[in-house]
Amino acid sequence: MSKNLVFLCLLLFPVLFSLAQEGQNESPKDSVPKNSKKQKIIVADKVEKKRINPLAPSRAAFYSAVLPGLGQAYNKRYWKIPIVIGAIGVGIYAYKYNDDLYDRFRTAFKRRKAGFTDDEFYDVNGSGIVPGSPDLSDSALQDGQERYQRDRDLALFITLALYALNIIDANVDAHLKQFNVDENLSLDIKPYLEYNPIIGDPNYGVALTIKF
Repeated sequence: MSKNLVFLCLLLFPVLFSLAQEGQNESPKDSVPKNSKKQKIIVADKVEKKRINPLAPSRAAFYSAVLPGLGQAYNKRYWKIPIVIGAIGVGIYAYKYNDDLYDRFRTAFKRRKAGFTDDEFYDVNGSGIVPGSPDLSDSALQDGQERYQRDRDLALFITLALYALNIIDANVDAHLKQFNVDENLSLDIKPYLEYNPIIGDPNYGVALTIKF
């Protein structure tokens, strides 16, 4: 009886050993509980990233080039629209103002050189500083047209710079709107204290930690 029992145990031992090995080699996937499906969905939601439109910056720049302020509206930065329009509008007004004065002084100066005395700066109605004499001399007319020409050109340069800045702002703003601000990205600055094991004196400093 005992011999048969021992013989039976010897026969069953390889089978039991193989079953034990299969239990140990069971993958975690097979041993996941039934409610693991919900957990997987939550993890998937955490790693979901925001979609990026690579054409958004160029599109915003194009809109601002066509009409200043339109690119800011495309980026939904509505508070920037009156600033852009106001800045460019002031530049255009300054250019027009100085250009009109330049044309008036230039016309009067050219008529003086041609021998006429009927320009608007010559005291035509006798209401000038000295009746019968020009209110502005020829040299004053020349200085005036050069001054307003210089101011006109400066206003044109500033207006073009503001127009270009409006395009750059729309382009950069569209880039920054798609910038990665995930919680996994962090910057931590804090002081640290470390003792020197050789001399035993403390070392003070600042630690800069960047987490990706």
